[in-house]
Parts: sequence; structure tokens; C-alpha cells
Amino acid sequence: MREEKMLTNGEPEEAEEEEEEEEDMVDPLVTIRSKCEKTEHCVHLREKLEACEARVNSRSNTAEDCTEELFDFLHARDHCVAHNIFSKIK
Repeated sequence: MREEKMLTNGEPEEAEEEEEEEEDMVDPLVTIRSKCEKTEHCVHLREKLEACEARVNSRSNTAEDCTEELFDFLHARDHCVAHNIFSKIK
């Protein structure tokens, strides 16, 4: 696939510069989620989730899944995010 660039007096269009600026932007939700995942409560719940996944994956035939542990972790993380995200919205 060939990429075409429009030139005006030998200079690239301004739209290309705007695209580069947008790529540099970081979603505050991603940043806050990663910070919240490092809190003591979330770390504890992630460890429980990983232990459950290891237990389930070690068995060849089991009806157990880790839905409860996953929901507990996501709930705790999202609860933390909810307290921080609205200060980042313009």
C-alpha cells in the first residue's frame, strides 16, 4: 500500500503534525488504572486471581473458574479509578 502525502509549497500538510501530537497523548484512564493496580488491596486481589488461575490451569478436568476472583479484582480497581478519574477530565 502506497502512502501519499499532500505538499503545499514543499511543506507537509498541518494535519500530519496534528496526528503526531495525538499519538503522544496518553489516556489518563490507562495511567490511573496502572496506579490503582499497584495499591495494596488490588495487589492482594490480583494475587488471589493468579493463584486461582494457576490452580485451574494445573487441572485437566475441572468445573472451577476464576470469575469471582476476576470480578473482585476489577471491582476494586474500578472503585479506585472512580475516585481519581474525574479530576483528570477537562
